[in-house]
Amino acid sequence: MSTPYGAEAADERDRGAQPERTRLAWRRTTLAFAVAGALGVRSVLDGARGPSAYAVAATSALVWLCFLAVAHRRIHTLSADPAGPGAGRAVRWATGCTLALALLGMLLLA
Repeated sequence: MSTPYGAEAADERDRGAQPERTRLAWRRTTLAFAVAGALGVRSVLDGARGPSAYAVAATSALVWLCFLAVAHRRIHTLSADPAGPGAGRAVRWATGCTLALALLGMLLLA
C-alpha cells in the first residue's frame, strides 16, 4: 500500500534546509543593512551638511553594529538549536534597528 504523495515528501524532507535558509536570510539582510548605512555615510561625506549630519552618520554606524550583533547571535542560535527560542526577541531588535536606520535616513534627507 502506498502512502500519499504529501506524506512521502514530508518524511524525505531535509530537516537542515530551513535553518540554513534562515541563516542565509539573516546574512543577506545584514549585507543590505550595511549597504544602506554606507550610502548614508557616503551622502554625509560627499556634501557639506554640518556637524549634525556627522552625528547622524555616526549613529547610523552604531545602529548597524547593533543589528550586526543581533544577526550574529541569531545565526549562532540557529546553528546550535534550529528550533530553539529567541526568534521573537531577535526579530523585535532587528525591526527596531531597521526603523532607527530609516529615521536616521530621513534626518539626513531633511
